[in-house]
Amino acid sequence: MTEQSRYIINRHRITEMKKGVMLINTSRGALVNTKDIIAALKSGQIGYLGLDVYEEERGLFFEDHSGDILQDDVIARLMTFSNILITSHRAFLTDTALQNIAETTVVNLNCFEHQVVSQNELQQ
Repeated sequence: MTEQSRYIINRHRITEMKKGVMLINTSRGALVNTKDIIAALKSGQIGYLGLDVYEEERGLFFEDHSGDILQDDVIARLMTFSNILITSHRAFLTDTALQNIAETTVVNLNCFEHQVVSQNELQQ
């Protein structure tokens, strides 16, 4: 996520899309201007939306909030649409990803201990 890519999907770009487009964001929440997305959903410019990232997702997922009052009005509005699927961003939270992270960490530590260059080391 960079300042150049923030809100790359915005009102202007949405108007350039085919009416009824299906938009899926599994990358970074701030790539899309969510308020512009809501306006496009209401007008039918966006026909379907799939998100597993949300700009203000911190604290929303991975905890039971069933007894809480939702304080985020934007995601509350998103959840009223029947043509949207929102899932929690899992990224590295899979068995395979966690196993790969652990294995890579062990390799890197062994390389460091034996003072050899790791295959995972970034070169400048």
